[in-house]
Formats: sequence, structure tokens, C-alpha cells
Amino acid sequence: MIDIKSLLSDMVLRKASDLHLKVGSVPVFRIDSKLHPTEYEPLSPEETERIANEIMSAYQRERFQGENEVDFAYEAEGLGRFRTNVFRQRGFIGIVMRMVKMDIPSFEELGLPPILKRIALSERGIIITCGTTSCGKSTTLAAMVDYINQNKRVHVITVEDPIEYLHRDKKGIINQREVGIDTDSFHGALKRVMRQDPDVIVVGEMRDSESFMAALAASDTGHLVFSTLHTTDASQVVGRILEFFPLEERDQVRQQLAANLRSAVCQRLVPRASGEGVVPAIEILSSNLTVQKLIHENKLLKLPAAIETGREDGMQSFNQSLLELYNKKLITKEDALAYATNADALKMNMQGIFLDEAKRILAT
Repeated sequence: MIDIKSLLSDMVLRKASDLHLKVGSVPVFRIDSKLHPTEYEPLSPEETERIANEIMSAYQRERFQGENEVDFAYEAEGLGRFRTNVFRQRGFIGIVMRMVKMDIPSFEELGLPPILKRIALSERGIIITCGTTSCGKSTTLAAMVDYINQNKRVHVITVEDPIEYLHRDKKGIINQREVGIDTDSFHGALKRVMRQDPDVIVVGEMRDSESFMAALAASDTGHLVFSTLHTTDASQVVGRILEFFPLEERDQVRQQLAANLRSAVCQRLVPRASGEGVVPAIEILSSNLTVQKLIHENKLLKLPAAIETGREDGMQSFNQSLLELYNKKLITKEDALAYATNADALKMNMQGIFLDEAKRILAT
């Protein structure tokens, strides 16, 4: 019989980021972005169900029975906190657990560019951290909130599902609300958040039009709003948000976005050249006159060019970030090209060849 505490202890010891439990398979760890099967016995349906019931509360079990999947944070004494998803696949229970570091890493520890400090201390607007699943969005967001907490006397309210990083009050005050425990829904919490005197509002994930309209309303009244979104590039953020809305509402929302979007920070985790760990490649879209004009005029296909030419305003493309990491010998040439948005262009950049294609696109 597999003991979940022993399994999690082994996970921590091997510095795994994720644990996968699937009926008929051995437990699998993700270490340095790669899956590693363990030496444990394959899991039976009964054993997987037993583990799921052991780590879920009565409330979570009820939600799972009704929805066939549930997110929550599981805390194992002496080991740490684990972001957990229990779900059904082919009629059986599956479990994925991600290790959450109790100490919030700094920008320097994460390898994040210094410009993110300036972005984090913005006075108002909407800041989106984005990327694919398991790319470190939540960790980057936590680092930005912690930096605010260290430097500004502000009231921060987070709405999360589940709470991943626990923040302690420093210069600021931070109240963290978990959906399902402290509030019924993202929409319900955001509807009432303005009565709680916030300066900064953190929405764990932008999921629908209602939550985004609440974020826009808060930004319109001078608040700083953070959230996360699933996109592969920073330039796709505007289009992805517009997909939440019916066609007839998109023009109005786009105008509001042009005025309120402060920055979109997208990341991809690239294996280090040393073979140990990963380093983030970061793409940054920031609001300047060019970006605002392109969003306002619905010329969203030109946003990548605006990023490429916006270095003076703190912007950078994935290719520019990957080139910098490659020049610092932090990543290999092969990995840089594999993670590039435009591998052919990056290959030329590595040879010292830079074309003015982005400027030409913006000029047309």
C-alpha cells in the first residue's frame, strides 16, 4: 500500500515539481520539466480512490462528486504545501499534485528581468501574467505581489482557487481569499471587493467575462489589478480576453483595454545549459502610445512588431529574451531555437544579423 506522506516526502527529496497518480501506472515525478517514473508499484483503482479521499476535505469530496474534478491546496505537515487537482479519466480517479514553495522566491532567484519590478509598482491598470500550463505564471505573480508587499504600504486582496503561496504582512497588508472556503466564486468576491478598501487586487485566474469586467471596473477607479491567463504569447492577451465576450460587445471592451492594460508578461521555461533546472524566457508587452493605438484601432496582428521595437519602454519579445539567455550561456543554441517564436529569425540574430521587419510592419 502506497503511503501518500512517504510519496510526498520522496517528491521533496528528489526536488520534483509535480506528482502524477494514474490507475494502472506507477507514480510519476516531474523533475526539471521531464517525467520520471518511480520504483513504486502500479496504482489500483481502490488505492487511488483511497489516496484521493485521504487528501480531500468533506467539502472537497462533495464538490468532486458533483463536478468530477476539484482544485485545492493540500498541506502535509513537515513537507509543505501542494497544489492539487483530483479528476476522473476513463472512469477512474487521477491526481496531480504540484509542490508549492513556502518561501516566495525573489526576482533574482527566479531569473526574472529587473523591468518587472517597475511594472509591479505601477499605480493603476491591469497586469496579466500569461503562458501555458506549468510555465511558472503563479510563481512570477507571487514574486510581484511580494515585491509590492516589501516596498509599498498598500492593502492587497487576492482571490484564488486555490491559494498557492501564503503571504505575510510586510510593509503592506495582504488578505487572501480562497474560492469555495472564503467566498463562493470569483465573480462574487470581485463584486464586493471594492467595499474592502483595496489598493491592489489579485485575481488568481481570468476565467470569464464577468470576472474581467469586474477587473476593468476596478482599474477604471484607479486600482492596480493582477491576474493570469493561458496564452502562448504576450501579444495574444488582448485577443484572448475578447474571446470571453459576444461579438457585439468586443469593440467596447477593446477600447477599455486600450486604456487600462498596463502590461502582459508571458513566459516559457527553458532547460538550463548546465542540465540542472530551468530559466524563464520572458516576453513583455507594455502600454505605450503605439500599443494603445493598435488596440484602439483593432490592429492586434501588429502587436508583436510593437513588442519587438519597444525596448525603450521595457518591452521584449521571446526571441530577444532567448538571445540574451543564449549569449549569457544560460541555455543552449538548440533549446533557444526550440523555444523561439521565430526560429529562423533567432538563428540570424545569433549570427549578428538583425532586420528591420518589425519597423516596416508598424509603418504600413
